[in-house]
Amino acid sequence: MTPVCHCVTNISCVESSQSREVRVTLYSFMVLIILSTLVGNLIVIISISHFKQLHTPTNWLIHSLAIVDFLLGCLVMPYSMVRSVEHCWYFGEVFCKIHTSTDIMLSSASIFHLSFISIDRYYAVCDPLRYKARMSILVTFAMIFISWSVPALLAFGMIFMELNIKGAEEVYYEHIHCTGGCAVFFSKITGVLAFMISFYIPGSIMFCVYCRIYLVAKGQARSIKGTNQKLQSGLEEKNGISQSKERKAATTLGIVLGVFFICWCPFFVCTIVDPFLNYTIPLALNEAFIWFGYLNSTFNPMVYAFFYPWFRRALKIILFGKVFQKDSSRCKVFLDSNP
Repeated sequence: MTPVCHCVTNISCVESSQSREVRVTLYSFMVLIILSTLVGNLIVIISISHFKQLHTPTNWLIHSLAIVDFLLGCLVMPYSMVRSVEHCWYFGEVFCKIHTSTDIMLSSASIFHLSFISIDRYYAVCDPLRYKARMSILVTFAMIFISWSVPALLAFGMIFMELNIKGAEEVYYEHIHCTGGCAVFFSKITGVLAFMISFYIPGSIMFCVYCRIYLVAKGQARSIKGTNQKLQSGLEEKNGISQSKERKAATTLGIVLGVFFICWCPFFVCTIVDPFLNYTIPLALNEAFIWFGYLNSTFNPMVYAFFYPWFRRALKIILFGKVFQKDSSRCKVFLDSNP
């Protein structure tokens, strides 16, 4: 007999038929992702909150991003883990809507933050003289407010008003909806809308801005190289530093864009394509794409914080318990003028 999620078999979702060993492996892997997400982002939150030297506009954006990713790992991933492994939803229909809304909100908010961080970095690299005037605390908190409020309105409004199934009610209730399930469903219109607002627009901003940053950084490196050739002083050493910075900039930007697009592309392509394929993409593949997207929140602390020397120094202070010492908040965790 086919295992089901609900006692009324004719309206119930079908339970996962995977072996116990496979389920244990999946649970172990997902718990590892959740713990890594929680620990990594919590360290970023503590570091920026505690050390006064890190209270800068850029770091407040990273701090807000870490809170979003921490909440995703705390409030969303554990329930998604059960749904993904068991193919059943044991937490009720109302909580399914709350969970789905929170999932969409936090995932979109994370992407919005990444987009605004790229804009912040653009002004820092391309217009450093006017950076402090352009990226004031007020502007930073406006970016943070937009990054939270727009995804919240989009997600909760769409799910609780059932706009995500509008125009596809027949398909949803006849072929997708079942008792004991909690499928993330988008109609053709809302699939395109979610793709544009939550991925394409912020992703395009990130891509264009980081390409511009790379070109400017490359131009600055060449300018320094040309100046050094004219001065003929310490030429080889300075050229080596210039080329090293150029390679570092290219590597960092490549990692930032690569991690973002690798993690989120599969899910959003599936979101926009599946309605036009009459929802033929398998459930297991959909769930795998969702977890690929979650991985971006796991990698964000590594990409946006682990690359900064100040983070490594703050991490040492926290791990060795020095954070509990008197006036530890005034410790110098970075040595240059730009954290």
